Amino acid sequence: MAMGDRPEHKCGILGIYAPHEDVARLAFFGLYALQHRGQESAGIAVSDGRHIHLHKEMGLVAQVFNEEKLRPLKGHIAIGHTRYSTTGSSRLQNAQPFVVESALGPLAVGHNGNLTNASQLRRELLHRGVGLTSSSDSEVITQMLAGGEGRTWEEKLRVFMIRAEGAYCLTVLTRDTLYAVRDPWGLHPLCYGHLENGGWVVASESCALATIGATLERELAPGEIMAFDERGPRTIAHSPAPQRAMCLFEYIYFARPDSIIDGQTLHAARVAAGRELAREAPANADIVIPVPDSAVPAAIGYAQESGIPYQEGLIKNRYIGRTFIQPDDRLRKLGVQLKFNPLSDSLAGKRVVLVDDSIVRGNTSGPIVRLLRDAGAIEVHMRVSSPPIRHPCFLGVDMATYPELIAHRMTLPQIRDHLGVDSLAYLSLEGLIRATGSANKGFCHGCFTGRYPVDVHFLEKEAFEA
Repeated sequence: MAMGDRPEHKCGILGIYAPHEDVARLAFFGLYALQHRGQESAGIAVSDGRHIHLHKEMGLVAQVFNEEKLRPLKGHIAIGHTRYSTTGSSRLQNAQPFVVESALGPLAVGHNGNLTNASQLRRELLHRGVGLTSSSDSEVITQMLAGGEGRTWEEKLRVFMIRAEGAYCLTVLTRDTLYAVRDPWGLHPLCYGHLENGGWVVASESCALATIGATLERELAPGEIMAFDERGPRTIAHSPAPQRAMCLFEYIYFARPDSIIDGQTLHAARVAAGRELAREAPANADIVIPVPDSAVPAAIGYAQESGIPYQEGLIKNRYIGRTFIQPDDRLRKLGVQLKFNPLSDSLAGKRVVLVDDSIVRGNTSGPIVRLLRDAGAIEVHMRVSSPPIRHPCFLGVDMATYPELIAHRMTLPQIRDHLGVDSLAYLSLEGLIRATGSANKGFCHGCFTGRYPVDVHFLEKEAFEA
């Protein structure tokens, strides 16, 4: 898929407790490793034991921070955040971390996910006279912690988890402690590891730990609250839901291929999904090509299982999607050609299996197919390494609305004809779950089946905008 036809994640979070390190600099490089989880804004908050120092701006991590911006962020504990918005628009007021003063001292919070009862919790805060400066549910979380019941931060975090519904991974920074929180369903990943000098790192994905030289210890369990301070890491609460409900899109697309979930890399799970797809939906073809970059592992797996040679057929301009400069009308009409160029030598006269990881709106898959045909492909058989997406996500993924989802509007033959492919097949939900290697651990598959692990209701992305 290409621009405008990808599900987007909300954000990546990071936390570091390391008294003998430049934690702001470590946080910068850790956020760099999590840039794929959000490209709208970035921020770092640092505690020096008395005060919390903050810098956040709109833009990519490398645009927000430089030596001058990092220099004032002195301290021994840090949290960082890189954002894609699902609740609240893309503006500075919604950038994270959020920092407030409270009766227990300064507090900073970074949040990945989406609260399904945010409207109710927001109304309660406003009725109590709490002033809110943003339209983000993450500020609601921050104010709930700052002014909530409890004599200690540990008690406040426990009360918050009783009240909150939906998806949330949190890094919470106080004067002297880093806290990490994962919701009872374990909807999105959160892990921690140790630095060589005894410091500790918490991150959305293990790739961020590896980038800054930390060794992975384990993932936080669903419903777990951990504290990191001078006493080391410790679990202060563990209240899991009856059944885990890990987001399947972490396996399909969101998490970086080198990250580890449940003991295996995402690359291995995606290759396994490609093998499952080849078994379920074989094709008579000459070559297998991916839609780069995220579908590469699945295409490799499809080629391995089918015996059809793997080749590159599309070259991706990896930087066109990283600019904030909008194309003019003439360039906009080029569409996917801004992002992909076909390799005619590989495609001419060939029957092609085109592998993608998902189709959301379907507004770029058709143009990609036309690129292949214009380059000389005589047949195009599309294979998708996830099931049809028929329902929106309400738990931290900006997927699309019902009218926008092509698999909600159309049958499989209609989608095939709309895309202009000779055949079309999706991986079954059972095949996808087998590919994760964690079949008995429980997943959220609401976007495929309409069955969600918690009660959900539709909330416009900018519902809390003034």
